[in-house]
Amino acid sequence: MAAHPLSFDHVHLVSTEPDAAAEWYVDKLDGRIVDRYEMRGAPQIFVAVGDATLIIRGQRTGEQAGDRQGLEWGVDHFGFAVGGDFDAYCARLAAAGVAFTMQPTNVNPTTRIAFITAPDGVSIELLQRDA
Repeated sequence: MAAHPLSFDHVHLVSTEPDAAAEWYVDKLDGRIVDRYEMRGAPQIFVAVGDATLIIRGQRTGEQAGDRQGLEWGVDHFGFAVGGDFDAYCARLAAAGVAFTMQPTNVNPTTRIAFITAPDGVSIELLQRDA
């Protein structure tokens, strides 16, 4: 297992009021907004809090909280950065019976992700970013 060390990457929050939520983390927890853009019809606001990153997104076009089983306003998923060979790590998880809700895929030229389901329906993103 040491060939693929995991480290905590981010918490992704879904908010009915993403701007107000981001400002709360800035105001209350001394966070700072480090990036902001739209993705899939919703704002995504990146807030650095200490050495953690929160990604706060708004409601996507046509999305309702009940549209996806397990989707509620609040925490959507959390992510682990994967060291080493990303695809080999994912293949090992699949071979061990881990269910993938998104197979490994490139989301941009520098980031590869996959999503797995943990007990109790918890969604975990695995990701690897190029330096």
